[in-house]
Amino acid sequence: MRKNVLIALLTLVSVPFTTLFACTNFLVGKDASTDGSTMISYAADSYGMYGFLHFVPAADHEPGAMREVKDWDTGRPQGFIPEISHTYTVVGNMNENQVTIGETTWGGREALWDTVGIDYGSLIYIALERSKTAREAIEWMIKLVNEYGYASEGETFSIGDPNEVWMMDLIGKGPGRKGANWVAVRIPDNAIAGHANQSRITNLPRGKAKLTKEQKRLEKELNCVCNGDWMWDKDVIAFAREKGFFSGKDEEFSFQAAYNPFDFSGLYVCEARVWSFFRHFSNDMDRYFDYATGKTFRETKGQNEGEHMPLWIIPNRKVSAQDMKECMRDEYKGTALDITQGTDAGPWNSKLRYGGLGFKCAVNGTDTLQYWYERPTATQQTAWSFVGQMRKEKKGIFWFGVDDASCSCYAPMYCCINHIPECFAEGNGDSYTYSPTSAWWTFNIVANWAYTKYSRMYPHIREMQQAWDDKFNTQTAGIDEQVAQMSEEEARAFLTNYSCAQAENLVAEWQKLGIYLMTKFLDGQERKEENGQFKRNRYGNSTGPNRLPLPEHFLKMVAPEITHE
Repeated sequence: MRKNVLIALLTLVSVPFTTLFACTNFLVGKDASTDGSTMISYAADSYGMYGFLHFVPAADHEPGAMREVKDWDTGRPQGFIPEISHTYTVVGNMNENQVTIGETTWGGREALWDTVGIDYGSLIYIALERSKTAREAIEWMIKLVNEYGYASEGETFSIGDPNEVWMMDLIGKGPGRKGANWVAVRIPDNAIAGHANQSRITNLPRGKAKLTKEQKRLEKELNCVCNGDWMWDKDVIAFAREKGFFSGKDEEFSFQAAYNPFDFSGLYVCEARVWSFFRHFSNDMDRYFDYATGKTFRETKGQNEGEHMPLWIIPNRKVSAQDMKECMRDEYKGTALDITQGTDAGPWNSKLRYGGLGFKCAVNGTDTLQYWYERPTATQQTAWSFVGQMRKEKKGIFWFGVDDASCSCYAPMYCCINHIPECFAEGNGDSYTYSPTSAWWTFNIVANWAYTKYSRMYPHIREMQQAWDDKFNTQTAGIDEQVAQMSEEEARAFLTNYSCAQAENLVAEWQKLGIYLMTKFLDGQERKEENGQFKRNRYGNSTGPNRLPLPEHFLKMVAPEITHE
């Protein structure tokens, strides 16, 4: 029988819950996908965050114009930087050139955190407004932190365009020091990769590849090292030595070990999500289970993490955009980590966990231990998520959804649209202000109701989800054919109307789904149906609901607390 859905750890981590266990990114190279597109997925997971679609139209700026920078998470003013002459349209985390950026926060060395400079969120959106390619985005991000400083914790960024995808680990140099410690690597075109709130880039390549003229320029302007498909801060090893984070030979240096050393949570709560992504496309992931779940780390009291997973793998089949959506909906089902199983899942397999990712508790006179819940990719605190599909010679699709991806649906938002649907707009409510036309509120209402009787309600959500996925996937080829015959202006107008209409229609159908589920499962019962309608007697009145018994496994757990004859 599966043990309780928690893992106990004797030593506690020093990084606060609020900063660490937030987001998940998956990356796919163009030769690893079914249609030659590159892909990046991202879930913005944070309790209290409102899920909306970021939008900035293209603009021309007068000489001397300034851009205000505000901390993305808090809204705190950070100052102003010079604007450039022209900025690009940004839809969510994809711009009109199909440059796409995601991120996950890992905290890392607290001594290197700062509040002065440009924060991680502002880096993303400034770079998107200014970049034609993924490499340009990386260049902008490093230029900005070199000039103004970095005002966030340790971060991994996913950066892609229709030709390539990159992963970049970055952390500041501490209060009063500009620049950052960073390393960026291009993921091979035939590979897939992922990161989930844990730095994953380890050893740097040795030797020195022949540099192009462009790489020589970057080395000079960014104070970095370029080596083939790798780039890193010139002083990244020396700085680690200076701070006492590393003392070995250069060839032994690991960015992850120096700047974000593993603790138990970095494995069980973070690396396990990457393991679960890889397991869908590999037959060889069981060997990493003890590592990814922290079992080896725990058994050796932190002296050995076990066999590390590779930074990327070659998938055993081509990956589609639909595959990526399903991976964002992953709840560890079919594994020992299944969040819908165990005592805390209750009688109807709820994934909802109260009080955060874990808690401290002393049991039967033992020492107080730190307990951890499983943390799947699809989690209740998701504000929004996306699958960015960057396509050569076609308009990029920003598949966008709000709330928990397992109970949500991804609507196609094309990268060149002129405006976004009202249901996804930032001003259409917030996490404290209910709006009946807000997608985020609509999907939250359905999901939160479903959590109470998850195994009974989820099949209805899944049926609706699959129907809309199939509809959108089927329509894509036809949309591409129509757009190919249009001018750029006509295509933008057509795709704007299509994207907005589909999003609004989706939200309207989800509202109907919510009403149906409320009616069918009212008061913990289940109303009878016949021919697609709630069943009535011959006089038109209700026939009464089915009173389903609790599952036997749950009754056995509660029986000792209940009075018996």
